[in-house]
Amino acid sequence: MSAPVAIDPAKCKGCSKCVRECPFGAMRMNGRIAEVDGAACRACSACVKACPFGAISEAKARRWGAADLSAYSGVWVFAEQSGGKIREVSYELLAKGRELADSRGCRLGAVLLGSGLPPEAAQSLVAHGADEVYVADDPALAEFETNAYADAVAQLIAKYRPEAVLAGATAIGRSFLPKVAVRSGAGLTADCTALEMAAPAGGGAKILHQTRPAFGGNIMATIFTPDHRPQMATVRPRVFRAAPPDASRTGKIVAEALAALSPAFKTVKRKASGENVDIAAAEILVVGGRGLKKAENFALLEKLAAKLGGTVAASRAAVDAGWIPASRQVGQTGKTVAPRLYLSFGVSGAIQHLAGMRGSDFVVAVNSDPNAPIFQAADVAVTGDLFAVAPALLKALDERMA
Repeated sequence: MSAPVAIDPAKCKGCSKCVRECPFGAMRMNGRIAEVDGAACRACSACVKACPFGAISEAKARRWGAADLSAYSGVWVFAEQSGGKIREVSYELLAKGRELADSRGCRLGAVLLGSGLPPEAAQSLVAHGADEVYVADDPALAEFETNAYADAVAQLIAKYRPEAVLAGATAIGRSFLPKVAVRSGAGLTADCTALEMAAPAGGGAKILHQTRPAFGGNIMATIFTPDHRPQMATVRPRVFRAAPPDASRTGKIVAEALAALSPAFKTVKRKASGENVDIAAAEILVVGGRGLKKAENFALLEKLAAKLGGTVAASRAAVDAGWIPASRQVGQTGKTVAPRLYLSFGVSGAIQHLAGMRGSDFVVAVNSDPNAPIFQAADVAVTGDLFAVAPALLKALDERMA
């Protein structure tokens, strides 16, 4: 493994002072020449300072990415589609991408991959804010395959050199965009919850500030890459709001002929999972937590959700207890949701859960603990026994609908 320090054998006199001064035990003697264990070295530079002969120096880090940043311009959004239909997260990113591009004073592009794509798919991206849509319609892209998609997007980046590339933090975005970053010599910030174009502290042109939760959601880290292009990020669905389409917008649709794509595998058969529920798309969510006590009590929430025309979801505690499938989990390790109505029962409101539902329009929380953190995010806070409140609400709904 390469080490953060380098040793010049011609200058090393075998005094072993570096071995004695290293606090991590990373230095050792190989005969009369010092050597470093790259895995143990922590780049503290104690050995550099200790060497009286100047035989040890800090190794120069290899710089990846663009040498000429001025050659890169524009914000791109990867337009995820399924069966020729654009996924909602793509429209959400176009809305934010439009804001970023306008702030930066550049153009907004969208990348659409697939086979046999309907013309209205590309046009819908223009209506949602794209100035250019780069369409790669190729049989090799008919089904999503990580390597083929990564190859396609990497080719387009090399050709057009966008300064920023965004994709949804979906199963597709998370699986292929890291490969694109590696092939493009760029970094990638995953699962962002906020994006902003801002000038660096020392001044200069605006760059992309990418904010994501860190340390289990206890802090928010803002990451930026001033020396490399493109700047790349995946963004959680439902973090941003999609803008309404503008049919009067005009944009350029560019058909791209790519070099041969080589999928590493092919789809032989598709089989739907046992549950086909997308809580991220729900307008009304009825959410249960640890306070429900057991799986059978989720039937109460199912009845309530049916009355309201909503969907049942859960906190991580309920999922970890095995009461409900993980596909229903709201939170940092689950799904980010932004329903019109978020109605929770027995959810305490850990910071990771709050991060996943903070985009909700109206929050009603029921909990027996008057100090439950979720009350801080609630528009209506009900302190009480959920097993009394939920049946009463069901009865009131029955009477109103009668």
